Amino acid sequence: MSLPSDAFRLEAARPHEPLRTYHPRRSALGPEREEDLRTLFPVLGFSVHEDEAFDAAAMFGRTAPLVLEIGSGMGETTAAMAAADPSRDYIAVEAHLPGVASLLGLVNRAGLTNVRVGHGDALDLVRRSIPTDALDAIHVFFPDPWPKARHHKRRLVQPSHVALLRSRLAVGGVLHCATDWVDYADAMLEALSADPFLANTADAFVDRPAHRPVTKFEQRGLDLGHEVRDLVFRRVR
Repeated sequence: MSLPSDAFRLEAARPHEPLRTYHPRRSALGPEREEDLRTLFPVLGFSVHEDEAFDAAAMFGRTAPLVLEIGSGMGETTAAMAAADPSRDYIAVEAHLPGVASLLGLVNRAGLTNVRVGHGDALDLVRRSIPTDALDAIHVFFPDPWPKARHHKRRLVQPSHVALLRSRLAVGGVLHCATDWVDYADAMLEALSADPFLANTADAFVDRPAHRPVTKFEQRGLDLGHEVRDLVFRRVR
């Protein structure tokens, strides 16, 4: 398996391709993360953009309920949740190499066997490779808010994407989103509530579930007075 390339992040989306839901950006890896990427990616990672069959059982050496984490950032939340949830397997997909390398290091140092790290656009993986009804849960924590109105079409949580993600959930599976942008939270609630195959587990928003750790990014927002909102919807049919 080849090491990931960041070249795809720097190309403008072609007219026939779906709009990107994240900001392409360059960030230095540093020597430790460079080494983690070089040594751990071939063992614990995969490239979303390689034409390889996605086989979770082969990846993990077992068949277990599967959680997809979209945009795992620097990986602290994914590593903590996976460590506390060893009966399920976690596929974490991140577009930016420093986050991929960081999570690989966290997984390795914690000795976790139930996490694999994908580099690329998670929606590409879902569209091309994840079978329908295959996932026990999907986590979308603090996606890019695209705050300008003209960019709202790039938001990850919108009706067309919700339908796609829901189709990959097994009946009973959970779609859990969180954001600290109030208008995006309201848009998420509207999009998720409109899907006839999803049911809200609350009247609107839920308190942060105990199993979702507070990330450093989230804590910075809380310190600035941001209001964090979680949404937990379950596929009912």
